[in-house]
Amino acid sequence: MRLILLLILILAVVVLLPRQNQYLLLPHQSQLQQIKEKGVLKVLTRYDPTTYYEGPEGFAGLEYDLVTLFAKRLGVKAEFITPDTFEDILEQISTGKADIAAAALTVTEQRKKRMRFAPAYDEITEQIIYRSGRRRPKNADDLAKGILEVVKGTSHINSLKKLQKKTPALEWYVNDDLDTDGLLYLVNEGLIDYTVADSNQIKLIRRFYPKLNIAFNITEPRKLAWALSPSRDNSLYDEVVHFFADIKKDKTLDQLIERHYGHATSLNYVGLCKFREHKKKRLPLYQAYFEEAAKKYNFDWRLLAAIGYQESHWLKNARSPTGVRGIMMLTRGTARQMGIKNRNDPKQSIMGGARYFRHRIDKIPERIPEPDRTWMALAAYNVGYGHLEDARRLTQKLGGNPDKWIDVKKTLPLLSQKKWYKQTRHGYARGKEPVRYVENIRSHYELLVWLTGEDQIGKNAMAVKEKNLPEKSSNSALSIDIPAL
Repeated sequence: MRLILLLILILAVVVLLPRQNQYLLLPHQSQLQQIKEKGVLKVLTRYDPTTYYEGPEGFAGLEYDLVTLFAKRLGVKAEFITPDTFEDILEQISTGKADIAAAALTVTEQRKKRMRFAPAYDEITEQIIYRSGRRRPKNADDLAKGILEVVKGTSHINSLKKLQKKTPALEWYVNDDLDTDGLLYLVNEGLIDYTVADSNQIKLIRRFYPKLNIAFNITEPRKLAWALSPSRDNSLYDEVVHFFADIKKDKTLDQLIERHYGHATSLNYVGLCKFREHKKKRLPLYQAYFEEAAKKYNFDWRLLAAIGYQESHWLKNARSPTGVRGIMMLTRGTARQMGIKNRNDPKQSIMGGARYFRHRIDKIPERIPEPDRTWMALAAYNVGYGHLEDARRLTQKLGGNPDKWIDVKKTLPLLSQKKWYKQTRHGYARGKEPVRYVENIRSHYELLVWLTGEDQIGKNAMAVKEKNLPEKSSNSALSIDIPAL
């Protein structure tokens, strides 16, 4: 009987062993294997135009796009975690509470001691930011004459400490409540004098806060990279290294950087101010027409409005020496083709322009993905589909990708040079114009998205009030206690 019971027990162990072993082996799996088995990649990031934000078509941002591509490569979903403060991101990745920190982190020697950095994907400098209309600080001595605030936990503090060794009078406050975007808002509103921002941040946000200005750099160029926890397990790190090597080789990284930054400097201060003024005074007259046309032809109305602004600055009687007229500046032939009888009638013009733009998009090859498809359709709206196709053929001939706007926009200007347009089907074209046209519309569109939505940065920043600042201490690293409004 004992022998029979023993055999039954052994049999039961053998049957259950595979399941039990699977459980026991789980802690010994590599980090990459565990991520794939769970189907989730945990990523620390922050809300910022440079990293991760909610746009008109869902979440966007350079870090969002990079992480989404990497998660797709692994066959898992990305779970984005946005801690309350920048310092929380550093603490959580250094203690292994997430898989990756993708938050536009600068690589510093101090951070290398706490975390492990992947290969760099971009480069920035740290810059002193002040408000236009005020005296521009030329050096660290000038900063001592005003209020300088920085965000707790950022590399900006260590950069200022290095400056302080040469300029002992330099002092600053550390703000516990706001991120860099919030401090930039306070500078724009004149509530503080200076802050420090990374060059990629200020490049994007100056379009929304046009009074911001760059005083000077306080660092040499620094690398941006993802951070991982300091672990002996190299599986995830190695996969990240291979990922960045691949997207650099096939130019995917270049295309993503162009997507997010390529148009950021197309408008100057005067242009930004005029746009804001016209948005308040002129756009309300025609917004309902843009919305109606957008609904009919399946667009974001703000994109149509951005096209209208680039064409006419929203003037219904606009006309050019070449004979195009109206808000959408239609030619006589295009208006006839679109069924428009009166080009100066705002509603007809907008409807005709929307219909024509839909025709341009539908004509672009289906294999071309968004947003390249839209940018090329805009170029075709401006210069004609035939010239766009000529530029795409030249792009391919020169070794570029004819389906990527980053490559095509480099080729379009060649259509004005005899050496190149002689090789095309449709001949000469002012190829620089469609490039500027597309970049300006991209900027106008993003501004409209910003101005017609909630200014969350400003809302957060104005939730605190600069009052009764504490006296500066000798180490110049005080937290501000600012009561809520």
